[in-house]
Amino acid sequence: MTVTIPPKKRKLPTQAIGAKIFHSVNIVSLFLMLTSGLQIYNANPVFGGRAGLHIPPIFTLGGWLAGGRHWHFAAMWLFSLNLLWYGFYILFTQRWRHRFVGANDIKALQKSQNNKRLIYAWHRIIYTSIIPILLLALLTGVGMYKPAQFPWIVDMFGNWQSLRVVHFASVPMVIIFVIVHSLLGRKAGGEELTESMFW
Repeated sequence: MTVTIPPKKRKLPTQAIGAKIFHSVNIVSLFLMLTSGLQIYNANPVFGGRAGLHIPPIFTLGGWLAGGRHWHFAAMWLFSLNLLWYGFYILFTQRWRHRFVGANDIKALQKSQNNKRLIYAWHRIIYTSIIPILLLALLTGVGMYKPAQFPWIVDMFGNWQSLRVVHFASVPMVIIFVIVHSLLGRKAGGEELTESMFW
């Protein structure tokens, strides 16, 4: 008599509810900020002035300058508060120990031949690198939102136009982060890991 042993089911990745909420709110707020930001950009393009490249309305949110600003700053508060509570969350749960780059990750890049170990090292490097980019985006955004209240922010970047250029440049950096973060997640745990970040 032949005994058939059923194949062992692969354990699906799971994420804490806090991580799911954080990622879901981030996707929504980033989408709202991007589309409304493009609406604001159309009012006075960063490059080329009012005659510069305009974004088609299908990719914008708000309908006009004031509408775009309302959506953009509302989404900014949603994004900022989500980032703030998640910072406290990973601090109190000590998840930060596994999220950010350490000396062992740098050593792994230099010596390790383990492909999965290298993926995790790169993941933590990318995860850490987004922090100064987000802080820069928020700082320049606040400077543009309230230049009269925070003139020192404008002065940090030389003038208003330079502030706009830096804020605009932070957008593709965040988009690149999202793409790389997603690709590394898929390499580490497949589509199941990516899906576990949201539901």
